[in-house]
This record gives sequence, C-alpha cells and structure tokens, in this order.
Amino acid sequence: MSLDLLLPVEDIAIAHSALLSDLSLGKSIIIHTKQNGIPDLKNAQIAIIGVLEGRNAVDNLGTGKGLENIRKFLYQMFPGNWHSNIVDLGNIPQGNEVVDTYFLVQEIISYLIKKNIIPIIIGGSQDITYANYRAYDSLEQTVNLVVIDNKFDLAELEETTNSQNYLHKIVMEKPNNLFNYSNIGFQTFFNSQEEIKLIEKLYFDAYRLGKVSSDLKVVEPILRDADIVSIDLGAVRKSDAPANNNAVPNGFYGDEICVIARYAGISKKVSSFGIYEYNAKFDEREQTAHLIAQMVWYFIEGYNYRIDEYPFETKNDYKKYIVLIENETINFYKSNKSERWWMEITYLNNKLKKSTLIPCTYHDYLTANNQIYPERWLKTFRKLN
Repeated sequence: MSLDLLLPVEDIAIAHSALLSDLSLGKSIIIHTKQNGIPDLKNAQIAIIGVLEGRNAVDNLGTGKGLENIRKFLYQMFPGNWHSNIVDLGNIPQGNEVVDTYFLVQEIISYLIKKNIIPIIIGGSQDITYANYRAYDSLEQTVNLVVIDNKFDLAELEETTNSQNYLHKIVMEKPNNLFNYSNIGFQTFFNSQEEIKLIEKLYFDAYRLGKVSSDLKVVEPILRDADIVSIDLGAVRKSDAPANNNAVPNGFYGDEICVIARYAGISKKVSSFGIYEYNAKFDEREQTAHLIAQMVWYFIEGYNYRIDEYPFETKNDYKKYIVLIENETINFYKSNKSERWWMEITYLNNKLKKSTLIPCTYHDYLTANNQIYPERWLKTFRKLN
C-alpha cells in the first residue's frame, strides 16, 4: 500500500512535542514516527499529511520544505471540546518526477476518503490540488472545488502542470468530474478579463476579495457545497503570511482566513482540505507557520461541530418558504437547528423532472422576493439543464 512510502514526521517536531503538556494537541494526535511507524487508521477521522513537492511552484522555489515549523506550532496548541480522532501520517516524499508525486498523493487521498478519513494537506505547491482532484476519480462522483486564491490559475497549459495552470488542466482533462469551481478572494488586477469572462461562461463562481472581506458569511454556503477546499497562501496579505515569494500587500487578514478554514471544517460535504505555497525561507519569526497551524486548528474545530441537516428528514427540522418568480416556483428551506438556508432547483434530466437542494443565504431569499433570480440559482440551473 502507498502508505508505506510515507516519511515519518520530522525529528525536530517530535522532540519538541515531547516537552509539551499532556493536555496539548501534540499529545492527543497519533503521530507517524520512526520508532512507532504509521498509525493505525481504524478509528481515525482526520489525517494530517505533508507534501514535500514544490518543483512546479512558479516563482516560489523552496515550497514543500520546513513543514516541521508548522507542526511545532500545531502540536503545542490545546484541542477544543473535540470528539474526533486525529493522526499525523507524516510526509509524502518527492517522486523521481513530479507526476510520481501526483500519483502518490492521488492514491493516498483516495484511500483515506474511501475510509471516511478527511485528509488535511500541508506543504507543497498548489498544483498538488490537481492530484487531490484526481483522487476522486475512483469515487465516481462529480466534484465541487473551492479555491481561496487571488488568482484563478488558468494560465495556458505548458509541458508541465504548475501552480498557475493546474486549474486549466482540471477543466480540460478527461475524465472531467468537475461540476463546479468557486474562487474566493480573487483580485481583479491579477486576472485577465479573458479569464474572468471564461469563469462566467463556464457558470463558475468567483468572489472578489472586497466583497468577501465586507461580509465573510457570504462564503459559508459556498464551502457548504464543496468537496475539495484548496488555500493558496497568496490569498493572505504579506504582513500576515510573509512565507511566500508571491505574497502581496492586499489579501485576507489572518483572522479572516481562519474563519474561512472553520467554515470549511463545518461543511458536512468537505472531504479534503489543503494549504499550499508555504515557503519557510521567507518566514519571518515563523509567523506564517504559526498562522497555518491556526488554520488547521480552526478546520478541525469546525469539523467537530458538524451537524446533519441535509437531506431534511422531517418537517420539524426546517421551515419552508415558497417564492414565485414569473412562472418559476423556488422553494427555500431554513434549518431550525442552525438557521442556514437552502433553495430547491427543479430541472429536466433525460426528460424526467428532478430536483436538488443547494446551499444559499438569506440574501438569496430576499433577492427572489424582489422578483430577481439569485445568481447562485441561475448558474446551477443552467449547468443542470
């Protein structure tokens, strides 16, 4: 099995954890060490994995190293009121070629997901997201990909996949299991108008940094519908995350990216989560490593507060609101547990009428009441018909 190729957690991180309080996270996580080997996954629900691959990072050479810095900060934190069993499987090594690393990432993530274990990937360049996506091939399902990044990474394909064109490869390559792509936090001046128009043409979703920062709650339904969440550290402003040669002045603040990570954790649908483009040689006083550790902590915190709300089992679980727009009836549902919203889309599939629920916001409901189709509803309707 591919797990046998995993490298144990770095000695320096293990030595550091030995000095920690017995109540610390480092003492409650089962860690892959040289002495104890790979942890038993029988009762595991979350698995942390480092990826030591950064050869295809554009202008960020050196990413995929120094992951022990992240682990040191993560291990010294204290867990919340958690029920989840967490393992740290160590690191996926570089293959002889980058494609060999992709294959190993794909195999391991696929194996974990089939066991209902959520992988948290730290390290490497963001093109690892491509390998993460391909891991879902064996699951025979469509995939919703959410990326937190200031760019779309739709650059023209070259001979090799890299951190700035991997999305192009995901969109173009068969088998194409991608149902939806959502970008959170893009900055217009880093993306050509052609790329922005292509995102619109494909009925994908893109949310500008300013819009999201003004109301972070807008990202919750986006992440609620995600299978894969991929975070490029370039989405965080340089002052908060300097360990990235592509870091820029504007971006999310540290606390904002932690909120986004928690929303991802809460999502019952999210089955893999990755943080990429960490470059230790640019890290000032290990500030970025500390922030990544906090992002991982908040994702796990969110996971421990997941609740079953979809599909609805009884009418006591929700309130139903019916809105008529022109000749179209849209049913909205509000959970009595969390006050989160869904809306129903009815469509034709092989001449048969079907319906599905997608996450939405209260604002979408108000928009429909004003006789305007919510943008989220329109894009999904067009993709389904």
